[in-house]
Amino acid sequence: MLDELTEIENPFLRSMTAAIVAASIATFGSGMVIALVNIKGESVYKTALCTSLLATVGGAIFGFVYDDKKGKQGQTLTNVTITPPQKTQEIDRRGWQDWRNFVVERKVEESQEITSFYLQPEDKGEIPNFQPGQFLTIKLDIPQQSRPTIRTYSLSDYSSSGQYYRLSIKREPTPKGLEVPPGVASNFMHDRIQQGSIIPAKPPSGKFALEVQQSIPIVLVSNGVGITPMLAMAKATTLLNPQRQIWFFHGARDGSFHAFYDEMQAIAQQNPNLTLHYAYSKPRPEDEGHYHSTGYVDVALIQSLVKLETEYFLCGSPPFMDSLRAGLKQAGVPDSRVFFEMFTKASKATAEPAPASAPSQATVNTQESEIVLSESQKTFPWQADADSLLEFLEAQDINPNYSCRQGICGTCECRLLEGEVEYQQPPTASVAEGSVLICIAKPKTAKVVLAL
Repeated sequence: MLDELTEIENPFLRSMTAAIVAASIATFGSGMVIALVNIKGESVYKTALCTSLLATVGGAIFGFVYDDKKGKQGQTLTNVTITPPQKTQEIDRRGWQDWRNFVVERKVEESQEITSFYLQPEDKGEIPNFQPGQFLTIKLDIPQQSRPTIRTYSLSDYSSSGQYYRLSIKREPTPKGLEVPPGVASNFMHDRIQQGSIIPAKPPSGKFALEVQQSIPIVLVSNGVGITPMLAMAKATTLLNPQRQIWFFHGARDGSFHAFYDEMQAIAQQNPNLTLHYAYSKPRPEDEGHYHSTGYVDVALIQSLVKLETEYFLCGSPPFMDSLRAGLKQAGVPDSRVFFEMFTKASKATAEPAPASAPSQATVNTQESEIVLSESQKTFPWQADADSLLEFLEAQDINPNYSCRQGICGTCECRLLEGEVEYQQPPTASVAEGSVLICIAKPKTAKVVLAL
């Protein structure tokens, strides 16, 4: 009753309501007493009437002077205890869209080539979980670079608590046969990023992701640093759907190049439905007992151990991936059951023009090109040191859709309205006529107009 009374802010209306309620209670109570005791006489009814009047007056006074602040304060304190102000801010931050600063909480060497970086939000807020297989986009301010360097790295861990993100990055050496420097971003991460460093990041994204709750068995196949999304998939399935059958194949040169060996062993001990198989191409004597076969992971090896109808998730170097996809296709595995992500970085632009119906122009020095965005009505002078149109636009605070950043998924496809571009490498995804994949394209003509 008091809860309803506190909802009435007008003191006069609250007074009338309290008086009516008090009078009703008093009258009803007096009537019950008279009926049960069977008392008769004029004095009895006068007493009952006086009781009702007194109750009416008392209720009116109580309603008028009643102060509900204490009740409201108590309720507010209770709410604060359950959801403190900091918690509210954290929830608001979960849906962040743009760059958000993360602190490197830990840096761990996983193998001869791979180092892990544990990232926690600088604002101490919550972070959204992700689908295993997705990546994190980060921005690095690297000395001698004219603008921030943007890269994507697979999330290599899965935690139900969602307290951190982990990126496990391979140091990229100078590619053989190409006159290009070693990986700028990966070497910067290994050499310059330490505990306490600040790295801006965007929310987890990517279409190469595992639907954990499905029941169909899965085969996870990787080599080298391609193990990173597979590790997240195996761990998430073990935590959330341990009844699902998993085969985990991984190839490495030897034990010194095999990251996360102990971590995967621990996961396998927790999950009887997880089967591990490691293939070392050049095992060392000290690797004895740490691998299952010598050579490479191929379709023949996989099918000798996996007899059920499954879904295949593949991640690794381009030759490794090409071989697996061709082998699975030849074995009759439908494309709808094969999912893949290729770990490579376009290193040298080819002169292959994009298939587009836009009017052609004479090829010029791309340092003089301009990029025109027709929908947002913006024009930018091209920067010749940009790796791609996508990276260039991101540096201008334009955020087109993308996923793999390697010309594989087709997410970044957009219409080319005027001009020509050249690809850094032939796109894997099919591209519609008159469109381009901006993640691996650079301008080839003095003017490039995109429908963005």
